[in-house]
Amino acid sequence: MPAELRSTSHGQTLVLTLSNTGLHNALDPAIYAAGTEALNGAERSTEVRSVVITGADGVFSTGGNLQRLQAHCAQGPEVQEESIDALHNWIETIRAYPKPVLAAVEGVAAGAGFALALACDLVVAARSAKFAMSYSRVGLSPDGGASWSLARTLPHALAAELLMCGDPVDAERLHALGLVNRLAEPGGALAAALALAQTLNERAPNVLASTKELLDEAAQHTLNAHLDLERQHFMRNLRHANAGEGIAAFLEKRPPRYR
Repeated sequence: MPAELRSTSHGQTLVLTLSNTGLHNALDPAIYAAGTEALNGAERSTEVRSVVITGADGVFSTGGNLQRLQAHCAQGPEVQEESIDALHNWIETIRAYPKPVLAAVEGVAAGAGFALALACDLVVAARSAKFAMSYSRVGLSPDGGASWSLARTLPHALAAELLMCGDPVDAERLHALGLVNRLAEPGGALAAALALAQTLNERAPNVLASTKELLDEAAQHTLNAHLDLERQHFMRNLRHANAGEGIAAFLEKRPPRYR
């Protein structure tokens, strides 16, 4: 069967499932394009408040298809450049997406599969899951924003270890390092991610969008500049109907009804 990205709905959460039977959900341009299209469509939908990306058959993704990469070596460089651009377009779409995106990881997340998980806002992983920045083991440097994500979230020495050595790392170590948010028992990563997504679905969507933007902008700003940006978001959200609803619900000791 060809590689595909399956789309299903679980309440207000859209689940995107990587599927590439026989190739451990290896990624390819068809999946990149489908992922970008799915997020663009979900962004316009008021029915979708969060997205979970997971993998079929107990595996997240082993990253790029090495046979396809080997074939590209015999072709013009523009062929592989187009593929990388499509991956990077999907990664950028995830990072800019105003709603929470979660990764639910079982089995292995390697290479671009690991980079894809890191691009998500939150990562839920089975305790038995393994992660590997395996590029260096096959004579390649990282793509998919892997070096950017690790450089922003880990001390230099730890990021260098993951990228240069390329050895598998278990989910429990990444949880201790802060790269994995929640651990689940084997087979339970998707259910745990959906439960976490439901918690986010109950928050005000405009506030989550502001939070994502503030987090992404923080590293580029001085404190003074970022304080200005926080003020802008705070005032905009204070004037939103959801602020009135949230404050009233808190004072009345009832669940808020955000829209």
